[in-house]
Amino acid sequence: MKDISQLMRQAQAMQAKISEAQKKLEAMEVEGSSGGGLVKIRLTGKTALLGLTIDPSLIVPGEQEILEDLIKAAHDDARRKLEEAQNDEMKGLSGGLGILPGFKMPF
Repeated sequence: MKDISQLMRQAQAMQAKISEAQKKLEAMEVEGSSGGGLVKIRLTGKTALLGLTIDPSLIVPGEQEILEDLIKAAHDDARRKLEEAQNDEMKGLSGGLGILPGFKMPF
């Protein structure tokens, strides 16, 4: 019975660490940019848009497609950075446990 109770304690400790990591990931903020920093987007860990900054030099009548492409590129950059930061955070949590990458714990 000792082995089962020890396993349960380890599972509870892991659950607490996962919960803490999830809160940290949700509080995370990243900034993506494009056009050499002329367009910037800030996202939360839950991918909510916090801010969008567009350099006034990009606001030219008749050239909205360029601006739209730069906004999309900045969003993609921010999302990629967020995924990398989240993956790095989870690697530290699952290190040494033999958990496969991409595997989601059921709790």
